[in-house]
Parts: sequence; structure tokens; C-alpha cells
Amino acid sequence: MSLEAAIKERARELGFDLVGITTASPFPEADAAYQRWIDAGHHGTMAYMAEHRDRVGDPRRIRASARSIIAVAMNYYAGEPVLPADDEPRGRLARYAWGDDYHLVMWPRLRTLCAFLTEHGARLARYYVDTGPLLDRAIAQRAGLGWCGRHSCLITKAFGTWVTLGEILTDLDLRPDPPASGDCGLCEACLRGDEACPTGAITAPGVVDARKCISYWTIEHRGWIPREVRPTLQDMIFGCDLCQEVCPHNRLAKPTAHREFHPRPDVGTHPRLLPLLNISEVDYRRRFRRSPLKRAKRSGLRRNVAVALGNLRDRRAVPDLAVALRDPDDALVRGHAAWALGRIGGEAARAALSDAAGVERDAQVLEEIRSALR
Repeated sequence: MSLEAAIKERARELGFDLVGITTASPFPEADAAYQRWIDAGHHGTMAYMAEHRDRVGDPRRIRASARSIIAVAMNYYAGEPVLPADDEPRGRLARYAWGDDYHLVMWPRLRTLCAFLTEHGARLARYYVDTGPLLDRAIAQRAGLGWCGRHSCLITKAFGTWVTLGEILTDLDLRPDPPASGDCGLCEACLRGDEACPTGAITAPGVVDARKCISYWTIEHRGWIPREVRPTLQDMIFGCDLCQEVCPHNRLAKPTAHREFHPRPDVGTHPRLLPLLNISEVDYRRRFRRSPLKRAKRSGLRRNVAVALGNLRDRRAVPDLAVALRDPDDALVRGHAAWALGRIGGEAARAALSDAAGVERDAQVLEEIRSALR
């Protein structure tokens, strides 16, 4: 068995659904697209993406001795969501957040694969899962795993877009696989209408403006969500799958064999919103241990929940929003709770806002309260 075949066999034994090999040579086209994306400001407040712009296009600028890249993918599709029968206010999550954090799922497997490479002569075996300045989709495409669609997601023949990606840089001189080929043909499903992207974040084929993306606002952005953006977030409290849900390549998606990606009982696919709005730090850490939702931080998750409750306009949320409006430690949550109360309206909501207006000292929160009262 060749070394390349042995590496792939070991990767599959470890649970990787797809594995391919490419060289560590530069990615000039993908790098040029990335530079244009940064220059246009499409990265929003994700400053780290601009800080590494000089290295992302050439893996050898990350590790000078790199000669090859092993690209892997895992299928995380856990079936279609089932909305519970009760009528409680609930939020939506991106599918990858239903189960365990994919970083924690992939890292141990990649470490073991790195050890296998070391046993076979590698002096460099460094793994990444969204944790380094690498163009992971470009790497996956050149390694033969799939190709990028108009929504910018990697499309694989076996699993559609429902895959998480990882890479290993190594100094082994491995025979590369042929790159994947494919295109969207005449399909523009992800570019059309509110069903595909209510915020219009896909500004051109393959180009996503993070500043318009629901996933960006609910996960990566740490501060205030602009008022004009809040209604577009609907009931989504962590991420968004809309452009993937309309992609015809996902009609043939196969359920994942990895139990780690199945919905967790303490998270589910449509978590109840009211218990999350004023969740304590202790309960937050306990409930979301090993969950992707920890990425948003407790403050960000509560902010998102307040926005979702405002969009649902369910008056049962008013007492809990009134409690959030009095949170002494988090102006961000207070401000978004005020907005939600204004969206819901009614005497109880106005009373809570009026009471808060008399004691609030944060200027931005006070403006939110006044706007809600108007």
C-alpha cells in the first residue's frame, strides 16, 4: 500500500468521511478573491481576518517546511428539524450547533492522524480546524473533496454542503489528488428572494458580505446589532442555514453516522427562548459545555434571544424581558430587551420601559428605551 493510501485508510478509520491530498503550493486565485473581500470590508468587525491577509494564500508562509496538505471532512447532517408540539417561543439554530462543537469532535482525530504521519517519517504534522490562516475551502477543492457553490459553501457529491473541514500541513512529499470540478449551472436558488437570504448577504456568486449575514450577527459580532438588521434575524439565535437549505445539492444529503452531531437533549433544534434570556453564567456554562453556542458568549446569546423574542412578538415574553431590562451587569442585553419590548407593545411592556427610563444611566440603552416607547 502506498503512503497516500495508508493515510487515507487511517483517516477513514478515525471517522473522517472524506479525505484528500494536495500540495502546499500557493492558491493565487483564492488568495486574490480573499484580498478583494477584505478590501471591500466584507469581513465586518472580524479584524483577525485582515491581520493574516499576507499569509492566507500560501501555506508555506504558515509553516515553511510544508510540502503537502491533507484535507478532511465530516458529515454533520442530522436530518430535518422537528419543531416541538408546544406553542412556547422557540428559536432556530444552524444545524452544526445542534450537537457537540465540531472542533472538539475533529481535533482528537486529527491529532491521532498527525501521530500516524510522524510514525511514517513526518517532522511537520500540524492540524487546523478554523484555527489558522488557511483557505480551507480552496484547500478542500484542490484536494478533491468538493467545489464551491454560488453561496460560497463547499459542495460535496456525497454529503452536499453539510460538512465540517479540517487540514494537516506536513513536510511529507505526497502525491496529490486531482482537484474537484463542478459548477452551479443555471441554478441561482441561493441568490433569489427572502427564502434564500432575507438579508441579501450573497452580493455576487461566491461572495458573502458578513455585514449582512445572519450567522455573522448572531455569532461573530460582539456588540450592538443595528436596529434595521434586527427584524431580518427572525427567530434565529445562532447561525443560519437558509442558503444551504435551498441548495438542490442538499436534497441527497445523508444522515451522519457521528452521534456527536445529533441534537443534544439540552440544546435540541429549536430551544425554548424564555429560559435562555436570563440564564445564569453557571447554568450557561453547564448547559452549553462542548456546544458551539459557547462561541456567541452568554451576553451575545442573550442578546440574540431578546431580538428573536421581539420578532416573535409573543406577549408571554414581557415579564422575562422586563427582568432582562433591569440586568445591572449587561447594557447590551438591556438595550436589546428594550427594543424587543417596544416590538411587542402593550401596557405591561410600556410600563416596564417607562420604569427603566427613570433609572437607566447608560446613554445607548436609554436611547433604545426612548425609541421603544416611541
